[in-house]
Amino acid sequence: MAQFTPAEMAKKAKEIGFGGIDLTARPKGHVLPENAAADLPKAHDVIRSEGLSVPMITTDIKSAADPTARTILAGAGKLKIPYWKPGYHQYKNDDVDAMAKSVREAIVGMVALSKECGITAGWHNHSGNYFGQAIWDTRSVIQDLDPKWIGYYFDPAHATIEGGLGGWKTDMAVALPRLKMLAVKDFYWQKTNAGWKMTWCPLGEGMVNWKEVFARLAAAKFTGPLTLHVEYQPKDEVAAIAKDFEVLKKYVSEAYGS
Repeated sequence: MAQFTPAEMAKKAKEIGFGGIDLTARPKGHVLPENAAADLPKAHDVIRSEGLSVPMITTDIKSAADPTARTILAGAGKLKIPYWKPGYHQYKNDDVDAMAKSVREAIVGMVALSKECGITAGWHNHSGNYFGQAIWDTRSVIQDLDPKWIGYYFDPAHATIEGGLGGWKTDMAVALPRLKMLAVKDFYWQKTNAGWKMTWCPLGEGMVNWKEVFARLAAAKFTGPLTLHVEYQPKDEVAAIAKDFEVLKKYVSEAYGS
């Protein structure tokens, strides 16, 4: 709901029935990184005034050297926001080892800053030419780091895009022991004149096996934030969000019993 101010967004989210908001603190987000010192507390306060929580922030921070990193994370930590999502690193060539080394250096610095600021990072698995597209590459650089300060922001849709038959299950098995947050959205493969195209769609209408995803989450007793993403382009965005939210609640209820 990027077209709304934080206050408008909070009111709409409350009307739909959400319990909290993933607040974006990145370029074109609800809070601009360069204004985070003043605007992050303001956005947090208006969201809290509606009775909602702010369980996480989404950022574009790729290393602790980012000039806005300390301001954003220290501000979020002061507000007792528990989790944050870092930005993405893209593969530029086929030298996977060099990429892992570079990302490892960045992550070590970010984890140190996370610990200092009291907020835990959740690494998002994004399909395509991104480090973290498959959980094994993320695991290779975070497995010996303190799970209190770095874990996974697991995305079953992106995992299914990269491993639709069984790969997503393996990725989820790896992520679950240090899972912090879960992203919720759906997609399907569409055959076009230009070839096969990944197409986002309403929740429950795509290829993600959400019943099994939530069965696995319930078995692991996961209680972290679930963030609903509407990546497709509905005519009425608010109505689409409300519809997807009802589908999400059904999946949760079936798996968790409430």
